[in-house]
Amino acid sequence: MITIENNEQCFVQLWLRLERTRQMFGMQYKRFCIRRVMQSWLGSEATDEMIWEVCQLAAVHEYEPVYGMDVLPAPTLHPRRSREFLRALVAVKLGIGMRGVDLKSLDEAYSIAFPSSTPLNINKKRREPP
Repeated sequence: MITIENNEQCFVQLWLRLERTRQMFGMQYKRFCIRRVMQSWLGSEATDEMIWEVCQLAAVHEYEPVYGMDVLPAPTLHPRRSREFLRALVAVKLGIGMRGVDLKSLDEAYSIAFPSSTPLNINKKRREPP
């Protein structure tokens, strides 16, 4: 069981734990997916309804299956899916909604957890071309 909070320290721990879980599942020949990660982290608290809700919120694209069994990519290679999963998990666990999750802290935590990776800043404003 893990404690989940809406702050940068917790987000750093979640990013690191996600990578450790991916490595552990690889050694055990288990599927690295939302359902298995939640069952590993939350135990019996991860009910089918909770997993379904997290999957619905974490769906990055409309065409993705949302049953929780689709394989997550490695957080260091493709962080967008993992970011949306962690964001949805925090929102559901704390009952605050997706907009209540501190995205700036979540992105900063990624840079702290994986210092050699490109920093996340998906919601940055882009300049209009002249």
